[in-house]
Amino acid sequence: MNVDQFDFELPERLIAQHPLAERTASRLLVLDKRTGAIAHRRFVDLREYLQPGDVLVLNDSRVMPARLIGVKADTGAHIELLLLRSLGEDRWETLVKPGKRVKIGTEILFGEGLLRCVCEAITDTGGRIVRFQYDGIFYEILDQLGSMPLPPYIHARLEDKERYQTVYARERGSAAAPTAGLHFTREYLNELEQKGVRLAYLTLHVGLGTFRPVSADTVEEHVMHAEYYEISEETARIVNDAKEAGRRIIAVGTTSCRTLETVGREHGGRLRPQSGWTDIFIYPGFTFSVVDGLLTNFHLPKSTLVMLVSALAGRENVLAAYREAIAREYRFFSFGDAMLIV
Repeated sequence: MNVDQFDFELPERLIAQHPLAERTASRLLVLDKRTGAIAHRRFVDLREYLQPGDVLVLNDSRVMPARLIGVKADTGAHIELLLLRSLGEDRWETLVKPGKRVKIGTEILFGEGLLRCVCEAITDTGGRIVRFQYDGIFYEILDQLGSMPLPPYIHARLEDKERYQTVYARERGSAAAPTAGLHFTREYLNELEQKGVRLAYLTLHVGLGTFRPVSADTVEEHVMHAEYYEISEETARIVNDAKEAGRRIIAVGTTSCRTLETVGREHGGRLRPQSGWTDIFIYPGFTFSVVDGLLTNFHLPKSTLVMLVSALAGRENVLAAYREAIAREYRFFSFGDAMLIV
């Protein structure tokens, strides 16, 4: 399957640079995955499409202020460092710019020495393994010195860091937000629960690989990045009970979808409490074992996320919906509008 089959023209003006003042103020495009029928609604209308007993599965990963600006200890040259994942014992896999200045043994200082690190290794992909040194609590220092690693297509400054976090974010570890969840407020989630919708939470720490373009010519040649996930005993029970009762499982975001399908395909469509790393790649032809519907944002052309959405709703249906969204000037990507596939 050629990657170009998932391409479309997107005017740059439709890439949302700022979050809306109100989280629930976004528009909502509703796509019927069976017929391809499209409805144009507001996000607050989501409740009309959910039924008592449906389960919304949300990713509670919290974004780290993972971008650090420092200087080389020996020359004072400026270095930008982006934390990707913890390796334990104060060691982290990172990306650095400019990479040519950071060799094994290079020491980098942040916040006038409040935090420092030494490069211990260079990864196969050109990243750096560093070990941090500090006094105090690492994440408190990171909150003080770090900034949010916004996606490369967002050029505006983010005034409020919490607007790039979901209101239910708990488990620190993501390098990017699970953005489908940014539309919810606590009050709106309470409304859905009062209607009888069940909420279940899992964790998948989003890596920067989610923004990397597909460089292969064919979909089958692409290799996905791996991300860490956790599913609790409570979430497994809620989802399994709903499936047995014939209720729908609606994933909030592609990260929740990938986690559910990772575990579900290992256990015949059922969930078990477990954790691990997933590099599952969902594209047309994939058979879903857990997920019945998906709430998501609008994604990049030729991205693995568009391929995932197409696997659930059909490529032609999705591209037709995207064309209509563009014609009606929906807001795209992380701070953009929402799409519900049911």
